[in-house]
Amino acid sequence: MSAEPTVATPTPLPLRLLRSPLGRIVAFFVMMTALVFVARLVYSGLGLPKGSLPFDKVSPLIETFRLAPVVLAYWLLARVVERRRIDELAPRKAVPHVVLGIAGGALVFSLVVGALWALGAYVVDGVNHDVHWLGPILVMGVGAGVGEEIVSRGVIFRIVEDGLGTWAALLLSAALFGGLHIWNPHATTWSALAIALEAGLLFGLLYHVTRSLWVCMGAHAAWNVAQGPFYGIPVSGFEQRGFLVAHMQGPNWLTGGAFGAEASVVALGLCSMVTALCLAIALRRGSLLAPSWRRKRPAIA
Repeated sequence: MSAEPTVATPTPLPLRLLRSPLGRIVAFFVMMTALVFVARLVYSGLGLPKGSLPFDKVSPLIETFRLAPVVLAYWLLARVVERRRIDELAPRKAVPHVVLGIAGGALVFSLVVGALWALGAYVVDGVNHDVHWLGPILVMGVGAGVGEEIVSRGVIFRIVEDGLGTWAALLLSAALFGGLHIWNPHATTWSALAIALEAGLLFGLLYHVTRSLWVCMGAHAAWNVAQGPFYGIPVSGFEQRGFLVAHMQGPNWLTGGAFGAEASVVALGLCSMVTALCLAIALRRGSLLAPSWRRKRPAIA
């Protein structure tokens, strides 16, 4: 007697909508918003300082409360909504990939500073021996590296790539990343565009070729920490007191002006070369994804 054929149960419409690219993005931000509310209640209950704090006043506990909602929301998105392993944050990859990202981010920004110094735009006046390292590293390194990379690359780039393909994901995630920096001190339309081109496209392609958020987090953190706490250059418009006491001289298109070296054509040019290298790797591999309706193979997990 032959077994009866198994009939696949169709996925309910609400679940299909939830697991669509748009549904997953909306779900992430809804969960993150709810978790931010809970974190603030606990934060207040513990009597921790409220309001905007100077970087040197931020402790590991305070930064943990800031990051917990985005990290937990991403875990819930991957495990509950998408029902998959979080390979881009696999624990076994953490140390080697973070170290690789830190080395790359520090190297690229050091090349930017070296070029500015050679052009006479970056001038070192002395050394600060009493720099407050912990707070700036927590905020600009860990906070920006983890939080911004989860949102920009883990959620926006990855999910848009799944639906609309790699090119659309690069453009949309880069535009969003640059646009979010338009509200920073001393920001201009040019500085936002520079951030989108030099960092948004670079980190998007870096994630595409490595499929690792650890690498992106390390590179992002090292870029910021090298720029501010070490070289003493404003980070995305925020003034810094770095290990090196330095000042910029020359036209704003070269130095980046009050926004910092990220708005310099030197940073844009060097980062664009690294972006082109990542793109060449992706093209050689043939890993760029077409939109889902033109795709003959499944999206990269």
